[in-house]
Amino acid sequence: MPKSISGPEIERLIQLLAKVPGLGPRSARRAALHLIKKKEQLLGPLASAMAEAVDKVRVCSVCGNVDTADPCSVCTDPRRDGTTLIVVEDVADLWALERAGAMNARFHVLGGTLSPLDGVGPDDINLKSLVSRVAAGGVNEVILAVNATVEGQTTAHYITDQLSGLGVKVTRLAHGVPVGGELDYLDEGTLSAALKSRTAF
Repeated sequence: MPKSISGPEIERLIQLLAKVPGLGPRSARRAALHLIKKKEQLLGPLASAMAEAVDKVRVCSVCGNVDTADPCSVCTDPRRDGTTLIVVEDVADLWALERAGAMNARFHVLGGTLSPLDGVGPDDINLKSLVSRVAAGGVNEVILAVNATVEGQTTAHYITDQLSGLGVKVTRLAHGVPVGGELDYLDEGTLSAALKSRTAF
């Protein structure tokens, strides 16, 4: 085991930073050193912002988004189309779709996908509240914006089964050639999905 060359407070900072996705031990050390060097401009304000986030950030009881209010600003926005519900796996997916600005709909965050091999079943993700929201009425279309993985597709099929009989249209994101993509660089699965999802020109 390597010998510690800094105090326990710095080592704890490095260990916590290393748990952030995308930061390994080496990147965490660099980030910690940078924060310490810029103590007044970065470390202090960051610590303050994190303490405030701990106190104020909530998970929306309606859709599963994170915000400082419950219900969140997406759920309470009267300009949004309440008849369309976009189902996503994670809050990061919600944020990505919001950045794209393609639809002004409401969302539902599952908080994961079904994965029997990992012991994740229907009760482990935010599925019951989705069915309840749709069953309450007012939703005409549910768009399944889940990842094109085995777990994502398993979850999509399960949701479709759960919503059958509720009189709602269930659609999914198109799969295939990305905007600006070149066919030669695409994998076989993407090309196959693009051919099956072809549309009139």
